Amino acid sequence: MSGAQRAGLPQIQSPAQSISLFLMINTLETGGTERQFSVLAFSLASETFKLHLGCLRRVGPLAAGLGEIPEFHLGGSLYGLKSLRARLSLSRHLRTNHVQVAHAFDFYTNLTLIPAARLSRVPVVIGSHRQLGDLLTGRQFRAQAAAFRVCDAVVCNSRAAADRLAAAGLHREKLVVIGNALPASAFASASASAALPRHPGALRVGMVARMNADYKNHRGFLRIAAKIRKDMPNVHFVLVGDGPMRPELEHYAMNLGIGESVTFMGERRDIPAVLASMDVAVLTSDSESLSNAILEAMAARLPVVAYNVGGNAELVDDQRGALVGASDESEFANSVRRLLSDASVRQRLGTNGFHFAEAHFSLDQVCRRYQELYVNLLDRKGRR
Repeated sequence: MSGAQRAGLPQIQSPAQSISLFLMINTLETGGTERQFSVLAFSLASETFKLHLGCLRRVGPLAAGLGEIPEFHLGGSLYGLKSLRARLSLSRHLRTNHVQVAHAFDFYTNLTLIPAARLSRVPVVIGSHRQLGDLLTGRQFRAQAAAFRVCDAVVCNSRAAADRLAAAGLHREKLVVIGNALPASAFASASASAALPRHPGALRVGMVARMNADYKNHRGFLRIAAKIRKDMPNVHFVLVGDGPMRPELEHYAMNLGIGESVTFMGERRDIPAVLASMDVAVLTSDSESLSNAILEAMAARLPVVAYNVGGNAELVDDQRGALVGASDESEFANSVRRLLSDASVRQRLGTNGFHFAEAHFSLDQVCRRYQELYVNLLDRKGRR
């Protein structure tokens, strides 16, 4: 029995000829959008779809697993001569492969693939909005919204992201909310060997986030850690991720007097094993649409504490952790302390989170929703 059958989802009838599907991403770094692109690329190839992939720059560790993806490099500008040539090359590529559905996954591919696909007369063109939009400049947001208006649909990974676009004037009928997908390996943390050895009486609080942007608020995490450490000296803190901000964050931890209590693990590919080393997962980001870090923590049966920003409220409640008012570091620290003080509560909330993630964000279910979107839009155009 397939995953879709187990979930009670309707079955897609395979067409007599596979649908030519093109997915495009900016780069293949290890951010949340890139990881979702990679997971879906492996999972959507089937008898229903003939899958084609593309990117703007073939850089990043995820490139190794996806083969020789065609690159359409803009040359550092959306408006220069090289950018124009890249768009024309992309249009030829879409025509050559008789692409029927073209789906852009992030900001720069929205502005590149959508017009190229329309130029090539691709029947179904889809954009993506996988952030709230507050990280874009006003000019960028308006340019992307203009591109979205000529799409057949825009996939948002949270209701919060969809609400932002609706408030900007996009029709609700065009906005489709499909959450992030968790592969089966994400639910294996319970049986995974902990990446960090456990010590009797010691507890760990951890966060998974790339160290490349201020909005991830690692400094806030470290200030909260310092508050907790004052009256709970048995607690250790773990930061997973890497980036240009890491040296200054390590220095900041030392200045707060908690340098020896914080482990910087760097970039990791064994996230289930890393999460198996923790007791509480936190996310101190100031902006999130739908957080992969929260979903992965829930799949690992960890209670989660996060700020009430963006789509976090769609994942976290008092049955799965704690949602704290934005920027309230004292209450954030108190919420973490309460969880650290009661193992039975941690276990109950972690189990609730696991079942929630499994019910709503398993890879089978998310892929099924993408498949239905592609097929239904193509059928609506009478082009299947």
